[in-house]
Amino acid sequence: MYGKRWIALGVAAALFLVSIAAGIIGNGSEENEMASGVGSFLGVSGEKFHENILEEGDGTGKIAVIHLSGVIQSEPSGGLLAAGYDHQLLLEQFDHAAEDSDVHGIILRVNTPGGGVVESDEIHDKVLEVQEEFGKPVYVSMAGTAASGGYYVAAPAEKIMANAQTLTGSLGVIMQSINYGELAEEWGVKTEVIKSGEFKDIMSSTRDMTDAERDILQALVDEAYEQFVDVIENGRDLDRDEVYELADGRVYTGSQALDLGLIDGVGHLDDTIEELIADIGRGQLSVVEYEADLGFPSFLGVAIQEMISNQQLSEVKGFLQQNQGPQLKFLYTD
Repeated sequence: MYGKRWIALGVAAALFLVSIAAGIIGNGSEENEMASGVGSFLGVSGEKFHENILEEGDGTGKIAVIHLSGVIQSEPSGGLLAAGYDHQLLLEQFDHAAEDSDVHGIILRVNTPGGGVVESDEIHDKVLEVQEEFGKPVYVSMAGTAASGGYYVAAPAEKIMANAQTLTGSLGVIMQSINYGELAEEWGVKTEVIKSGEFKDIMSSTRDMTDAERDILQALVDEAYEQFVDVIENGRDLDRDEVYELADGRVYTGSQALDLGLIDGVGHLDDTIEELIADIGRGQLSVVEYEADLGFPSFLGVAIQEMISNQQLSEVKGFLQQNQGPQLKFLYTD
């Protein structure tokens, strides 16, 4: 087992050195095409994503499919050992599609349980910007899950479609932590806190929450919730009282969401593509999707993961990330 690990690390180190050499040689001489090619393959070129053609059109333009997959968060979820959600990359893809004169419309393919309040709001604003400032329609195609923040980012879209069994809804805000104070005490672990104010260690994981602290945090949640209600009311043109009735945290299937006015139709990604092309009315547009380039970190991750299981490490990392103080989230948790 250890021999295989050393082999994997050796291969990874070799690939890293090759990528550096390729980048240096490629920048210094245009004659070395092989080095340049290797550098591009390993992501040295600096390109973050490329277009993958799904359907060829008649040359009158194209629509772009942008994928939102995974928990919405500011830091890339994959890191060195895996590919995952990349918030900045997603925003850059929206900017690229907005500024590309050949792109006449965008489909946001959503498959997420939601995530951070700020990050969700940034995507929401990008959708509005593309439609209002660039005059390009954004349609949403919901995949398996498009809940909480996943619905928040979809609400301003011109049209929302989902599979009949898509899990959506979970309209609301959550803030949570784990209190392991009794467990720590049982094992003789004691936390000493020196703070500048009464509420500096609010939502501590080693003691019970006070009533005053709970009131403070509830006010934060209520404010974010009202913002969520605003987004649904404005995006779906629903009466505010209707939104309050729907936004109690429960999840809905795609079929239920359609009956409640939360989405516009039931169908797959292909159906959404056909509908957008027909609504644009500019001929048979090409369909492209934006794909993240492999890059050296992802390539390295694939090589290492073949021989090393990092599941337990990922679970511990996830636990620690989820318990770094109060965090408001538009997040569906099952």
